[in-house]
This record gives sequence, structure tokens and C-alpha cells, in this order.
Amino acid sequence: MAAVCQALHRRVSSLVCRLHSTYVRKMRYLNQLKEDDSLCRQAQTSGTFYLFHNLSPFLQKDGKKYLVPQLGAAELRRILEKFQEAEQCMEKSVLIGCSDEHRPHFALDLGALDKSVIESELQGSFTDLRKALFVVDGKDSPLLASAQSLLRWHDSHQYCSKTGQPTQKNPAGSKRVCHASGVTYYPQASPVVITLVSDGSRCLLARQPSFPPGMFTALSGFCDMGENVEEAVRREVAEEVGLEVQSLRYSASQHWPFPSSSLMIACHALVGAQRAEINMDTLELEEARWFGLEEIVEGLKRGPSSSKQDNGSFLPWFPPKQAIAHQLIREWVQQQTA
Repeated sequence: MAAVCQALHRRVSSLVCRLHSTYVRKMRYLNQLKEDDSLCRQAQTSGTFYLFHNLSPFLQKDGKKYLVPQLGAAELRRILEKFQEAEQCMEKSVLIGCSDEHRPHFALDLGALDKSVIESELQGSFTDLRKALFVVDGKDSPLLASAQSLLRWHDSHQYCSKTGQPTQKNPAGSKRVCHASGVTYYPQASPVVITLVSDGSRCLLARQPSFPPGMFTALSGFCDMGENVEEAVRREVAEEVGLEVQSLRYSASQHWPFPSSSLMIACHALVGAQRAEINMDTLELEEARWFGLEEIVEGLKRGPSSSKQDNGSFLPWFPPKQAIAHQLIREWVQQQTA
């Protein structure tokens, strides 16, 4: 029996090692592409491309599914040959990842070209990213989000903030350089805390005026300069709903491309049940209230289309599973029912 266990352990260890090695090799290859301009240009000839038009990703519909097509370099060039700006377009692509077989993936925004011609040629449509993230396969959502954020960053950093001179993108899109000043700019994400507040038996959700009717979510806000995560959570909860956090714990993180590029840091926060009266910041929020377990469970079953009642009002519904706020709410339910 001991020999069988040892053999099984060796097989599992060998598999873990091989998976780890695949990941390490992939990460080092991606780093090479970022640092070696000639290698990256060569990779563009064999890579695949995700297309955008003014930051909206290109999707194809297959029955009820939405697919994110990956175009080979040859097919992309064939389409771009219809336009005079073909070569300039290819130079604007940015590296966003690669397969385990080291086939690089690039994102390219064709906003300068006629959208209808591309859509007709490829039998699909450019779709607003907010919609696209929730209709494509889960594995494609993070890639589209990071691609759009990187494309947006390049579009807004074409000039040096020190000299006003144009900056130059490297082939991978991992940086921009102002040759007049020697300053190198790297893409950055803004840290945002998103917090599910609980008093032990209820959780607090809120909505802003810009939200779709009926949608409630966890509290969130950007970290101020010099703040750590704990300080940002306590300040945001105090500012938005007038409550004092007693304790908090980290849950997970998620890249989020809205409004630009944010790193969502998700936490659970506990407030005292005796001091749980909400004092809402009406400039920031439209509504904030406590939800019991039963109401949360029912709300998780609803979507935007099923929340409207006959009298025109809306029952509460919560962000879809792709959003980290959904994960926080699910975790709270699991904790209450454990």
C-alpha cells in the first residue's frame, strides 16, 4: 500500500512540475517579446489578432453564443489590404498574451478604418465592451478587458507629460518612450477597493443613479495616494454610508477596464449591529440599504430582464457572475448558510 501511495505521489508531483514548467516557459517567452523588439516583430507574423474598433471588440454570433475570433496575420493583412493604412495599422498592435504552444496573441484597434467594411468581411460586429464581457465565454472576458485597457492607455499617452513631444510605442506595447526627454512610460492600473459590508446577519448593498434600474452592488472607491487597502476600505464605508468598520478581510482581486484600467481589491467588512444605521452620502449614492439572506438569495436568481414588475418598479438584482461583486455576495451567502 505504501509503495502504491509513493508511486501516486511521484506521478502527481511530476504532473505539477510539468504544468509549472509550461507556465514558467510561457511567462519568460512573453517577457522576451516585451524586451526584444526584433523578436516581437517576428512573432507578429505568426501570431493571432483580436480586433477592436474605437475600443469595442469584434464578436461573431454562432447560434446563441458569442465568439471572439482570433485572426491569423495572413488573414488580417488580406483585410487590411483593402485600406491604404494597412502597414500603419499593424504597427499599432499590442501584445496581450500567448498560448501554451507560444503562439502570441495581439490586440489591434482599427478605429481609423471603415467599421462596416470589416464587419461585412468577417461576418460579425464590433460590440461595446460592457455588453461583450457578459456574453462571451468566461475565459475570453479577462483577455478582452486587458486588451481594451492597454489600447486605451496607448491612445491617451501619445505625448510626453514633461516635454509635450510625441512618445514612441515599442512593438509589444509594453511601454512608450519620449526620446526628447528619455522618459519611459509604463501602463498602470488604479487600485480600487470594493467592499461587502455586513452586520453579521445582513449585508449592505447600494446603487448609483447611473446604474441600470434595480441593480445593487457592493461599495467601491479608488484608493487615495498613500493609503493602504485597510485604510481605503474604512474611509469609503465611512464616507458613503456613515458606518465604522470593525474588522475586514481580503477576498480576491480582479482587473476591471472601467472607466479606464482598475485593479479591484475585494474585501468583506464587518460593522457593529448596534451601530448599523445608514447615513448615506446622497451626492455619491442614490440608495443604500440592508438585505437579509432570503432577499439576497432571491436577487441572485434575477437578471435585468426579470426584475421589472407590472407597476413599473424594479426588484433588486445584482451584478452577474463575471463581476467580482457577485463573488463577494456569493461568499457572504455561503458564510450565512454554513
